Amino acid sequence: MSRESIEEGELSSPLVSKEHHEVYASGSGGHVGANTGCDSHGGSDDQSGSSSATGVVVLSTLVAVSGSFVFGTAVGYSSPAQSGIMDDLGLSVAEYSLFGSILTIGAMIGAIVSGKMADYIDNGLFGDILPGRVACHSVLKGTIIPKFYTIIPKVAWWLDLGRLLVGCGMGLLSYVLMICCGVSITYLIGAFVYWRTLALIGIIPCLVQLLGVFFIPESPRWLAKIGRKKECEVALQHLRGQNADISHEAAEIREYTETLQRLSEASVLDLFQRKYAHSLIVGVGLMVLQQFGGVNGIAFYASAIFISAGFSGSVGTIAMVVVQIPMTALGVILMDKSGRRPLLLVSAAGTCLGCLLAGLSFFLQDLQTWTKITPILALGGVLVYTGSFSLGMGGIPWVIMSEIFPINMKGSAGSLVTLVSWLGSWIISYAFNFLMNWSSAGTFFIFSSICGLTVLFVAKLVPETKGRTLEEIQASMNPFSAKR
Repeated sequence: MSRESIEEGELSSPLVSKEHHEVYASGSGGHVGANTGCDSHGGSDDQSGSSSATGVVVLSTLVAVSGSFVFGTAVGYSSPAQSGIMDDLGLSVAEYSLFGSILTIGAMIGAIVSGKMADYIDNGLFGDILPGRVACHSVLKGTIIPKFYTIIPKVAWWLDLGRLLVGCGMGLLSYVLMICCGVSITYLIGAFVYWRTLALIGIIPCLVQLLGVFFIPESPRWLAKIGRKKECEVALQHLRGQNADISHEAAEIREYTETLQRLSEASVLDLFQRKYAHSLIVGVGLMVLQQFGGVNGIAFYASAIFISAGFSGSVGTIAMVVVQIPMTALGVILMDKSGRRPLLLVSAAGTCLGCLLAGLSFFLQDLQTWTKITPILALGGVLVYTGSFSLGMGGIPWVIMSEIFPINMKGSAGSLVTLVSWLGSWIISYAFNFLMNWSSAGTFFIFSSICGLTVLFVAKLVPETKGRTLEEIQASMNPFSAKR
């Protein structure tokens, strides 16, 4: 296997799909994105036992899913808790905007340090126990301590610190399979319980993750990377079952790891070469458009949006739950059937329509026209936006990211794109309440315009990556470079 073939992405290994489909997150500085369940190129079928779901694999998956759920509960927490926190602690719009958005600052910090930490800490521990500890401790600091010390001035700083640390854990997480469920269930529970109780409930998946991680084996690939070959085989056998033949898979892991180690480590600056220009524009562009389309403003403050529109915040967030989970599942199913690009186009067009409807609702409300239907119109707009975003714009940009860069550039590309994504997320989550105070209609019309721009961006620049090798993708994106 030559160096050139790996740099051009022709490495065909069953490792990625066996342990979990390639996740484009913390190992490269990750964020909300994964190729989980979306890779049609599975491993070889001749490895007996490799595909069986052993108890260890199920437990490992549960631990990973708990981390994803923590991620989702953190994202979904600020919406149902907004009115309670602002009333109890007397927070201004600026102070609550800081509380809501500081989560993304922590995620930026976590994403920046995650790549280097993964080189020195077992990926299993890195991907599971560290975020679990951080999230669990931060929830304790941010909710339990203030519960007993509400008489202390500036108690909101405890909440800010807790949410910042939760963000750090989010930036370190690798698994995003259950984020949508975490957000949705937090919305649902938050419609009926007090904000402190909601935060305490969020400790449960942290504890599941923290306790469960002691019963799962270390990462076979990390063990192979540091030269502990015997322990790699033991861990792999533990995962696949005692009767499984893991010799072929262990050899593949060693070959894969050794070949990658022979490659020169790429830096972020290496991305700024002509041959990567189109890939970089697509990767960064999708992340910028994804965030500035308003997703985190709507997700973080959904309840306040519905109340501003004259609709029940609780009923509105429950309706979002009803739409969000099925549309996310549908997106996963359709991704390999319809392709990435068509689904992105439909998703972006839907988010554009949703924001347009919500903006129109607030515009009519300002004119005091059709006041009886404006709340329903706002609800419909937000639901159309939520369902459309869940269908494609939420996850597909990260899948495309993992498919348009050569293997030796994925780490640097992931770090850069993740940082851009979290920065955009912070800008929107912090500025959203101020924008709504300025003009609710104008805010959603701006988001609608950006989502419309996303449709044009995808139509003109984003390639279809389904069922194509990296070499074919690169040739379509940069024909001149492909002929060298």
